[in-house]
Amino acid sequence: MTTVNAQGITLGIESFGDDNAPLVLLAGGTTMLSWPDALCERLAADGRHVVRYDLRDSGESTTTDPQAPAYTLRDLAADAAALADTLGRGTAHLAGIGVGGMVAQVAVLDHPSSFSALTLVGTRPVAPGPPDDDLPDHDQATMSRLFARPMPDWADREAVAEFAAGGAEILGDDPVAARVIAARIWDRTPGAAPPVQMGMVFSRLDCGPRWRERLPEIEVPTLVVHGRRNRFFPVGNGEAIAREIPGARLLVLDETATAIPDAAAGEVTEAMLTLG
Repeated sequence: MTTVNAQGITLGIESFGDDNAPLVLLAGGTTMLSWPDALCERLAADGRHVVRYDLRDSGESTTTDPQAPAYTLRDLAADAAALADTLGRGTAHLAGIGVGGMVAQVAVLDHPSSFSALTLVGTRPVAPGPPDDDLPDHDQATMSRLFARPMPDWADREAVAEFAAGGAEILGDDPVAARVIAARIWDRTPGAAPPVQMGMVFSRLDCGPRWRERLPEIEVPTLVVHGRRNRFFPVGNGEAIAREIPGARLLVLDETATAIPDAAAGEVTEAMLTLG
């Protein structure tokens, strides 16, 4: 893992594979570690230069005041384009997971010349807050359980890992994997609140103007991946994205919730590779 400078912003990155191979750029959700090692390694083994990165205010990227971010969703989209231009020798395949999927949608719309393909995982076509009437909202029973828990001591690595494992169990993800990932995130950003930080940032972020109505403008090959058991962004959100982007392929993972489990990494990798 290292950092690079893109449009004056420091972004934490991790690279896999040959630097001269076609670039696949993975925008993080909570952090870059939202993208599983198994998927990154499989893409690299199939001849791609894979770079996963931390959005601003997460991981090793520039952090200022997550309570009051002085940038917009469109700035995060510009970061993705700048990073693609800095690292690539041509256009990049951009992928985003969760809130990173929102960044990826706007990036491809605002900077189409930087990207050759798009993968969107477990995301939705509108900003945080109440969704459009035709989109399913968060499962409220799940959200009530998730946010009723007392916060851990963020300076305590084990407490943070346990908190993440409990959240994963509520969401339907693998608590063992979540515990390991949370500990790795803590090791990179001790003393912060990494498992919830990006949700906090996005709840305060200026995400205007709307981009859903622009989805038919996307011309690059697009893959939409969604877990059938996703209670945070129910699968109807992925189905809507796939309908509204011309020619998009929808891959629904029946046994998956919000995270990509290692067991599904091969299927997702193969689907991504079909885009080029």
